[in-house]
Amino acid sequence: MSGAVLVVDDEDIVRDSVRQWLELGGFAVRTAAGAEEAMRLLKESPPDVVLSDFRMPQISGLELMRDVHRADPDIPVVLLTAHGDVPLAVAAMREGAYDFLQKPHDPEQLSLVIARAVERRRLKLQLGELAGRLAASGAIESRLIGLSKPMAALRASVLELAGHDRDVIVTGETGTGKEVVARALHDFGPRAKAPFVAVNCAAIPAELFESELFGHEAGAFTGARASRIGKFEHASGGTLLLDEIESMPLPFQAKILRALQERAIERVGSNKLVPVDVRVIAAAKGDLAAESRDGRFRSDLYFRLAAAEIGLPPLRERGNDVLLLFEHFAAAAAEGAGRALSPLRPDDLDALLGHDWPGNVRELKNVAERYALGLAATGRSVAEILRRGEPGAPRRTLADRVAAYERTLIEATLREHDWSIADVTEELGVPRRTLNEKMAKYSLVRPGRKDG
Repeated sequence: MSGAVLVVDDEDIVRDSVRQWLELGGFAVRTAAGAEEAMRLLKESPPDVVLSDFRMPQISGLELMRDVHRADPDIPVVLLTAHGDVPLAVAAMREGAYDFLQKPHDPEQLSLVIARAVERRRLKLQLGELAGRLAASGAIESRLIGLSKPMAALRASVLELAGHDRDVIVTGETGTGKEVVARALHDFGPRAKAPFVAVNCAAIPAELFESELFGHEAGAFTGARASRIGKFEHASGGTLLLDEIESMPLPFQAKILRALQERAIERVGSNKLVPVDVRVIAAAKGDLAAESRDGRFRSDLYFRLAAAEIGLPPLRERGNDVLLLFEHFAAAAAEGAGRALSPLRPDDLDALLGHDWPGNVRELKNVAERYALGLAATGRSVAEILRRGEPGAPRRTLADRVAAYERTLIEATLREHDWSIADVTEELGVPRRTLNEKMAKYSLVRPGRKDG
């Protein structure tokens, strides 16, 4: 894990031993014997993290932290403390210290804390970059948020397909943002000023499908006192999203196919064809191609819709987008509630990176909003919120947390470098053999290959 660290300690032996250890871990390290020298180095080139002794002559580590945060509030400061200074270090964390370690420190724990502090710094820089993009009026980054390669590829696909008028299938797990993608396809295309109509196929009773989508004439059935247009006519000129289309009854799928082929519909109780100019986007949680092969979805309808297909990446494959999205949602929720947002602590980062996010972005947004409110009833830390969402979930040991963080970091770096082992070993500063062993340990397999 690379990153720039400024080590501040008035004892030469401590300063040099920490520098040597961190450099072995791949960090770029500068050292200072006191706070004044540290601030001079910081102004020359801001580090990703400052590691400072708590007790130093003239200017203490706590005072240095305040000076660092006045210069740049987003630089994490980690304090090294003697046993008797722990209450003071805890108070310093309330003032904004990232973390503290007791002397004599455990080298492995030091590396882990510094690595997470570097991640925190980079997250803040990425958020600043993202804020600039979001400020651009109409930018697609404001809809499809993330700096990972899967999200960059997704935005490129959406912008490319938005300009075409073909029907599209959007697939992805629950909570990945299929409707968000559908709206982006509409809003960045030529139909943007026309209606966007979303229909959840799973929420419509089978006997009401035809009336809901095609409309009906007065007297077509009991209770039909007046004519009513359906979703196809309502969306004419614009876009119709058929969400959870895999839930559509098979008999009605034939009528949808005919409507797509003829671009015309018949209201219930009428023999008159009504032309509809509509682009259809079909969203599905599963693999529609497999559903059609197994006879659970009409293959002719699938091929009619599949002029283009977009697959949404699950959150667990998006690396540090988890942290980016969490900060984005939490900041928005805190602002809406008129509250100050508590900074993420190391155990919060560990919980975010170690969670599988089965509910994807929807689940993450919920956790971020609960964290922003900071209510005791729902949990104040990320780990606590996640535990309350999983009754009976055991507390994880330090080894479990380190392993979860290490796996997430390695997988994210592999994806970032398109699974190039040479690039990843250089990025993480580990031998190839070590990387291969860890990939085997965490079952990280290069796509299309049986070995790492």
